Amino acid sequence: QVQLVESGGGLVQPGGSLRLSCAASGSIFRFYTMGWYRQAPGKQRELVAGATSGGILNYADSVKGRFTISRDNAKNTVYLEMTSLKPEDTAVYYCKLSQLAIDYWGQGTQVTVSS
Repeated sequence: QVQLVESGGGLVQPGGSLRLSCAASGSIFRFYTMGWYRQAPGKQRELVAGATSGGILNYADSVKGRFTISRDNAKNTVYLEMTSLKPEDTAVYYCKLSQLAIDYWGQGTQVTVSS
C-alpha cells in the first residue's frame, strides 16, 4: 500500500504564490510517476502537472509558465510551486502516485485564490 500526505494549501490573493507538498510512504518501487490534479466545484478533475521518475515533466496549458512541479526522489516527495495565482486556480488539489498500473491518491488540499 501507498500513503500520500499533502500540505501547503490555503487562501491567497490573486497574483500570490503557494507551494504544495506531497509525501509518499509505504510500498514504493523504483519507477513511478507523481502528479498534481485539481477539481473545482462542478467540474471534472483535471491534470495540473506530472513528473516521471526519469525527469519528464508535463503541464496543463492553463498553468504553463506559472506552476513548477519538482520531485525529491530520496524523500518520495513531489512539490508544486504555484505563482501568479488566479481566481480560476481555486480548487481542491490532489496528489497522485502511479506505479505498476495502480493509482494512489492523496486526500486533497484546498487552494482558494480570492481578494
